[in-house]
Amino acid sequence: MELKILDVLDELMRYDDIYACMVIQKGMGGIIPDKEKFKKEVINTWEVLEDSINETFNVIDKFSKKGLDKMFFELEKYDAMFFILPGSDMALVSIVPALANRGLLEVAMENGRRKIIKIVG
Repeated sequence: MELKILDVLDELMRYDDIYACMVIQKGMGGIIPDKEKFKKEVINTWEVLEDSINETFNVIDKFSKKGLDKMFFELEKYDAMFFILPGSDMALVSIVPALANRGLLEVAMENGRRKIIKIVG
């Protein structure tokens, strides 16, 4: 199962504007590709991004059972996109440039989420 999810993450990482992509939960546990696969632009601010991603799971924990489906935040020059996996405390998360075409990336992320849901199904 983990290898199939990593394949989905690899597919998403082929997009020029997806700098990092993972399936995680609070505490940054989950399925994270080798950080060597992340785009070098995001590595310099990874610590700050990681802390803010982890804190976002407090909101996800509180509201996902009430229908929270997606979340986005902008930090420095990046957007973090959270696509919550239904019935779980996990989300498909990507880091993209703040000025990226978010509509296109949302479609790619939604398709990725659907594939992951089928895998864990």
